[in-house]
Amino acid sequence: MKPKKIPMRRCAGCMESKPKRELIRIAAHGDSVKPDPTGKADGRGVYLCKNAECFAKAKKRRAIGRSLKIDLTEAQLGQLLKELEEVFDIEH
Repeated sequence: MKPKKIPMRRCAGCMESKPKRELIRIAAHGDSVKPDPTGKADGRGVYLCKNAECFAKAKKRRAIGRSLKIDLTEAQLGQLLKELEEVFDIEH
């Protein structure tokens, strides 16, 4: 019997591939961008490590908006970080 394959995803901040369960998914559906704790929300998604450094790197490179194929304002990114801290208890 084959061992079960572990789905891997790449962090938009540090660009490291990690198991999907270790990363946070951010989903964009329509005009809303929200953290996706289930990993199953509708829309396009982007993955980040559970630390503020990767969010900062992705923000600086504009990787989140580019991956989601939408333009994000500073206010939207600030709100997104606030929601990520509440939902996922991001490490600083």
